[in-house]
Amino acid sequence: MHKNLFLFSLFLYTCSLFSKIVIDPGEIFAIKVDDCPNIQTQRELFVAFEGNKYVILPAPFTNDELIINNYCLPIKVNKKKFGESRITIEDTSMVDLNKSDSERAFKESQLIKQSLNTYSKDLQPSLHFISPVNGVISSRYGKQRYINEKPRSPHLALDIAAIEGTPIIAPSSGRVILIGDFFYSGNYLILDHGNGLLSSYSHMSKVFVGKDEIVEQGHVIGEVGSTGRVTGPHLHWSVYLSKKRINPESLIKENYLESLFDRF
Repeated sequence: MHKNLFLFSLFLYTCSLFSKIVIDPGEIFAIKVDDCPNIQTQRELFVAFEGNKYVILPAPFTNDELIINNYCLPIKVNKKKFGESRITIEDTSMVDLNKSDSERAFKESQLIKQSLNTYSKDLQPSLHFISPVNGVISSRYGKQRYINEKPRSPHLALDIAAIEGTPIIAPSSGRVILIGDFFYSGNYLILDHGNGLLSSYSHMSKVFVGKDEIVEQGHVIGEVGSTGRVTGPHLHWSVYLSKKRINPESLIKENYLESLFDRF
């Protein structure tokens, strides 16, 4: 091989080795399966785009820069400041739990965790989401939460404030896998969208669907309320991919799925 051609080929090969995906915490990214064949045995959410097959993966939430080397190219998760969210709850029994409430909350958290481990393969998920409620965003994903001036876990959901009774719709088709009246979440349900993509809805005043019911995108599943631990009526909306909480607000951006393939 001609020396210059060899050096050029080596340059391209080296660039491909050290190329990486750079992403914010809580966002999702795509890897072309042809570029990383072994990934098919590791993850379950795949989409086809312009004749190619991609695996869709979540970037975990992190407060510091993170490099993930589990795939065929490094994934850099940026360090990002999401800001703070401070709320005051007058009923301190909802903040500093007694033994009975603490035991109840723990049992409910285990039930929710078990449901979120669901990986149904009979549903084909779509990442073309629509907003579940018509309202005003009152707290975004990633904010450091303070309750009564005490630091709590980051807010890994999207809060949408709306008038009590405002309809809540399914942002994408799915199956209802859990319904309950929980200490923190109030009237609550989880939708399984398939292959590790799930979403949950908290603080509802009413629930209009039943367990195991299949709902289509736009189907009314309940109404906004103020049940559980809240300061006012709103929907607390969480989305999970491969057991990680991702940013729901990104999913309702126009052409969001297509934007994942821009680097290709």
